[in-house]
Amino acid sequence: MNIALIIAGGKGERSKQDIPKQFINIEEKPVIIYTLEAFQQHPSIDEILVVCLDGWHEILRAYAKQYNISKLNWIVCGGETGHDSIHNGLVELRKHCSDNDVILVHDANRPLVSHDIISDGLSVYSKYGSAVAAIPCTEVVFKSLDGNTLDDEIPRELLKRAQTPQIFSFGKLWWAHEEAEKRNILHPLTSCSLLKILGETLHFSLGSEKNVRITTMEDIDIIRALLKLTERTDLKK
Repeated sequence: MNIALIIAGGKGERSKQDIPKQFINIEEKPVIIYTLEAFQQHPSIDEILVVCLDGWHEILRAYAKQYNISKLNWIVCGGETGHDSIHNGLVELRKHCSDNDVILVHDANRPLVSHDIISDGLSVYSKYGSAVAAIPCTEVVFKSLDGNTLDDEIPRELLKRAQTPQIFSFGKLWWAHEEAEKRNILHPLTSCSLLKILGETLHFSLGSEKNVRITTMEDIDIIRALLKLTERTDLKK
């Protein structure tokens, strides 16, 4: 099975909104529904689990029913960190999955993940056993030791910006989380960060500048503009 594990446990503090950013409406639809629709509509995705902020489970179920997200089979509570939220999802999936089942970890607040990104990730995973959506770094990047002045320039051709989905077998992810606890690896930022710490070789798959992660209200403006552009393009076809 190919299972999308969607992380929607964040409180949205950096967006400075009363509503968590994954539930903010853009063009009269909640952000998380755009995300779920991408995996619902992809023929290679079998089931969906959402790790959801406590208190929003019934709202999510209602939205899923309204928008016909039939692949959504499980909703579990989020944790204190993204790592903890993924672990909560894995604990539930352990009841239903084999080690060879494929898990696509994806941020709920990346609503414009495309069919091509999901497909390429699954293709890379099938070849190498891992896939991390990523894009080149196009800006000039500097290291700053004090946060105010420029120190060393980092060659941008050596840099990639990791996105989601990040794809691994259930067995590999479960092992990684067990090892994190044994080795006291605290709060790795992403699944690929944890696996890299544990010495795994990871492979990049297709990402996109449009695969924006909503963190601030400015990001919501970008998403809204991209949706309007897509709508105009569709009308011309």
